[in-house]
Amino acid sequence: MKRSVIAALVLLLCSIPAWADEEPMKRVFPYETHRHTLENGLAVILVPMPSDGLVAYWSIVRTGSRDEYETGRTGFAHFFEHMMFQGTEAYPQAEYNAVVTKMGADANAYTTDDLTAYHMGITVEDLEQTIKIESDRFQNLAYSEGDFRTEAGAVYGEYRKNRTNPFFALYEAMCEEAYGTHTYGHTTMGYEKDIKAMPEMFEYSQSFFARYYRPENVVLFIAGDIEPQATLKMIETHYGAWSPGYVQPKIQAEPEQKAERHVEVKYDGQSLPILWVAYKADRFDPAGKQGVALSLLADLAFGETSPIHKKLVLDEQLVEFIAADAGMNRDPGLLDIYTRVKDPAKIDYVLAEIDKVVERYRQNPPEAQRLADLKSRLRYSFLMNLDTPDRVASSLARIVAITGGIEAVDELYETYSTITPEDVQGAAKHYLVPARRTVGTLKGGR
Repeated sequence: MKRSVIAALVLLLCSIPAWADEEPMKRVFPYETHRHTLENGLAVILVPMPSDGLVAYWSIVRTGSRDEYETGRTGFAHFFEHMMFQGTEAYPQAEYNAVVTKMGADANAYTTDDLTAYHMGITVEDLEQTIKIESDRFQNLAYSEGDFRTEAGAVYGEYRKNRTNPFFALYEAMCEEAYGTHTYGHTTMGYEKDIKAMPEMFEYSQSFFARYYRPENVVLFIAGDIEPQATLKMIETHYGAWSPGYVQPKIQAEPEQKAERHVEVKYDGQSLPILWVAYKADRFDPAGKQGVALSLLADLAFGETSPIHKKLVLDEQLVEFIAADAGMNRDPGLLDIYTRVKDPAKIDYVLAEIDKVVERYRQNPPEAQRLADLKSRLRYSFLMNLDTPDRVASSLARIVAITGGIEAVDELYETYSTITPEDVQGAAKHYLVPARRTVGTLKGGR
C-alpha cells in the first residue's frame, strides 16, 4: 500500500536526524544505502526502507539514444526496450509473462537520451524469483529474425503515432537543428529513415545488444523492504556469470555554436502555435555552480511563480502555459523554454517578452528571498517524492544513469545551498546569449 503524504513526511523527518551529527547540512537522501560492484562490473545499489513488503526492482542500462553514433543506426536503444520482453530459452515470452502475472508484478520500461530503464514493482516474497527472471533475460535474450521484423514494424508504428503530436514534431526538429554533430541531434525514437530501414538490420541488432547490454554498463537499483546481505547474495548467484564486454560508443563532441539558429515546422494537423527557445548548456555536474545556477534560473525566470507566467498566462491570457527546463544530461544539453501561444499573430510578442526576461536576469540578480524559497521548495519536493520504493527509484534513475551512483544527489543539494543571486545572474550572462540558442516555431496547417 502507498503511504500517505503525512506518514511519509514523518518517516523522512525521523530519518534525517540519524545523520545529523555526522554531516549536518550535507546529507539530503534520507535512507541507508548499500553499494557493491560484482567482479564482472555490475553495480548494485540497495536501499532498505519501510514499505509494507513492497520492493522496486530497477535495471538501469546506461545507454540511450545518445549512444547511437553510427550513421543509419538510430532508434536501437528504444527498440531494445521492446525486444527485452521477447523472452529467453529458459523463459520464453509467454512463460515470462505468466510468471510476472502470477506475481502480480507491475513490469514496464522506458528509454531516454541517456538511459534505458526496466522496472518492476513486486513484493519482497517474489524478490528471488524476480532476480532469477531478470538476470536471465539480460544475459540470455533470444529472438528470431521474424520476431525482430515484427517488432521493428511496431516501433515504426509508434514513431508515426508520436509524429502526430505537435510537440514531438517540433522537438524532433529542434534537436536536429541544435545539434549538427553530437548524437543528441536525434530523438530517442531515432530518425524516421533509420526506423523504416530497421527490419533489415537483424544482425546489427545483435551487435548492439552485445556491446551495450553488459554488466559494466548496468546498475541494479533495488529499494524497499529488503535485507541487503541476503539480496546481494542472490544477485551474485544469478548475475555473477554474466560476461563483461561493454564497448564505449564513439560519440563526437558538438562544436561551439556561434550564431543563433531558427527552425520552422509546418504541422499538417490542427494545433495552436508552439514557440520553443533552446540555449546550449553544459553536461550535468552536481558540483558545478554555473550549471546548477542555470537550473535555478529556469524556475525563477519561467516557472509558475514567475512574473512572465502571471503576465502571459493569467493576466493577458495569451499562452496556455510557459515553462523552462535546464535538463540533466551526460553530455552538454539544452535549457529549453517553451510555450503554446493562443493567437498566431502574437508569437513575436511572446518571444519579445521571453527576451525581456532573459535580459532582466542578465542585468540584475534575482531577489534573495525568491531564490531562498525556491531552494527550500526543491528540497521539500525531493524529499516528499521518496515515500514509496518505486518513487525513490524513479526519482534517482536519471542521476544513477548519468553518474553511475547516487552520491551526486547530496552533492547537488549542497551546491544548491551555495548559490547566490549573483551566481544566478552570472549564469544568465554566460548561457543566455543569442549565439548559443535555437528558436523554433510550429504552426498548424489548418
